[in-house]
Amino acid sequence: MTGLSLYDATADGTASGVIRRYSTSFGLASRLLGPAVRQHVENVYALVRVADEVVDGPATEAGLTADESRRCLDELEADTERAMAQGFSANLVVHAFARTARATGFGSELTRPFFESMRADLSASEHDQESFDRYVHGSAEVVGLMCLRAFLTGHSYPESTRALLDEGATRLGAAFQKVNFLRDLAADFEHLGRSYFPGVDVTTFDEATKLRLVADIDDDLRVSGEVIPVLPASSRRAVALAHGLFAELNRRLEATPASSLIRARVRVPDPVKVRIALQATAGRVASVPDHRPPPPGASL
Repeated sequence: MTGLSLYDATADGTASGVIRRYSTSFGLASRLLGPAVRQHVENVYALVRVADEVVDGPATEAGLTADESRRCLDELEADTERAMAQGFSANLVVHAFARTARATGFGSELTRPFFESMRADLSASEHDQESFDRYVHGSAEVVGLMCLRAFLTGHSYPESTRALLDEGATRLGAAFQKVNFLRDLAADFEHLGRSYFPGVDVTTFDEATKLRLVADIDDDLRVSGEVIPVLPASSRRAVALAHGLFAELNRRLEATPASSLIRARVRVPDPVKVRIALQATAGRVASVPDHRPPPPGASL
């Protein structure tokens, strides 16, 4: 292996290394992906992780000001767009991501909202509903769509089915992000000065507010879970595992008193992760409570 093929392989290996150092849960889920899909998904998440680190601490720890971090992020976006157009970057993570984008058929229509949300973390400390929806779309929903493009490469679906899968991907991405916001509510406020959920004040956070947020997450998980069986076999089990892990985490958030939630970080124990992985491997999708009111006339 020489030349570009060696460079491509090195870039892929670098992206995989980034993910394995940062997320054990992701590593567990990615092992259930088919080989042709796994590398693409790891390439996507590696760039997402690097961009997130520019705005979430390491850049500041290195001595960058907010303006310098913004320029760094702008340069990363410019390099990403250039690499998607040209097929090469001197940044190995960007190069791997661009290879995936070109192979799976997405471009700046998904990367621009993502970088817009990353930039918001450098200036916005609170959100209203409109900015929150825009942030979640850019930081999570488009990432779900990037992964879906990888899942569907080489597969043919009717347009109506693709629309359902798009909806499932965006709702699952949104659920992941909202779960993380809820779990890290106090840490985001105390260490980063951010409050993501509109109108939610950590200092007055109560049980009713927590349950409202849990129900909203369950709604996203329910919709996304319904389309998992439609995914290609090469990605179905991995998505079921990721869905199951976050559904379990949401149940644990629901069971944790609001007063405790703002003091301790809830997690899923490793033995439970293994159980969920076995269920996903067997083809089971986690059930999620349906908080919708019954239709008029329905029996109780």
